[in-house]
Amino acid sequence: MQTNRLLRPPEPRFSASRLKELAPGIALCLAVTLISIGLQYLEESAFEHPYIEALVIAILLGMAIRTFWSPSPVWRSGIAFSAKQLLEVAVMLLGASISFTAIVASGLLLLAAVVATVVMTIAASYAISRLLGLGERISILIACGNAICGNSAIAAVAPVIGADSDDVASSVSFTAILGVLMVLGLPLLIPLLGLGAGQYGILAGLTVYAVPQVLAATVPAGLAATQIGTLVKLVRVLMLGPVVVGLSLLAPRLGATAEAGGARRFDPFRLVPWFIVGFLVLAAFRSLGLVPDVAVGPITRTAGILTVISMAALGLGVDVRVIGRVGGRVTAAVTLSLALLLLVSLGMIHLLQLG
Repeated sequence: MQTNRLLRPPEPRFSASRLKELAPGIALCLAVTLISIGLQYLEESAFEHPYIEALVIAILLGMAIRTFWSPSPVWRSGIAFSAKQLLEVAVMLLGASISFTAIVASGLLLLAAVVATVVMTIAASYAISRLLGLGERISILIACGNAICGNSAIAAVAPVIGADSDDVASSVSFTAILGVLMVLGLPLLIPLLGLGAGQYGILAGLTVYAVPQVLAATVPAGLAATQIGTLVKLVRVLMLGPVVVGLSLLAPRLGATAEAGGARRFDPFRLVPWFIVGFLVLAAFRSLGLVPDVAVGPITRTAGILTVISMAALGLGVDVRVIGRVGGRVTAAVTLSLALLLLVSLGMIHLLQLG
């Protein structure tokens, strides 16, 4: 019996039976995604800008469904596939929207300020979270989400460090709430601190989590603030690649206790996840003009939709009771980290006389 099993050819990874197994869960995640995108469209119609993005709506809606219904095995495979593999594809596709050329043209001083702000904030946010008693993985998620690009960074880092759905949902939920408050409250700093359009644009680009939220936060300050804020934000997003590559090198240490004493064979292809390599390759192609402008929009939209589907899947796998147990500490960690990010950003602007 065992010999026959060994001689039997392996089943194709995406065979008809495998696709049939995945279909119910993927269809459920897609349904949640369509509802979330519809709700975001209603927001845009009413307020011109989505203050709560479809990505956040999807995870909250998925969590609401999970509260009243526990998926049976029929649904779990597709939900798990959507939460991991589809998310990895989305992260890879984001590379096509990044151009190294435009970033370099913005000036070395501004680039250095963005890099320094991201690195300092990641380190300090991680330290704050650990001091508050949070675990390593959720501390990394909060630090990267706060320092780089909120939910997108959390979604990209999660599979690299092996974070579970509860950690991701906790990080995304509280980061999303503060992200909305930033959009509403940041413009108040313009008269309070006497910021010029350029300075405010840089501040928004360094502190606001998502690109659409940067647009919403900078519109009150004028077109110049919007343009520089978007550019700074894109530089910040570009930091996601190097940060995730670095975390992929450190990730084995997070599982050291489970694999203690075991010999580890060096495998360079396991050090950097395939989707991060794809991200950097697409960014290089975009910079060399090999990805045409007409293709960037569809690729970016596809990545966005896949990310929303993945967040719906994460929400469907969340035990709300776990979030309740860490809610207070996570809220404190995210709030303190955001306050630190604001102080560091303002310090960079005044110290280096940016804007």
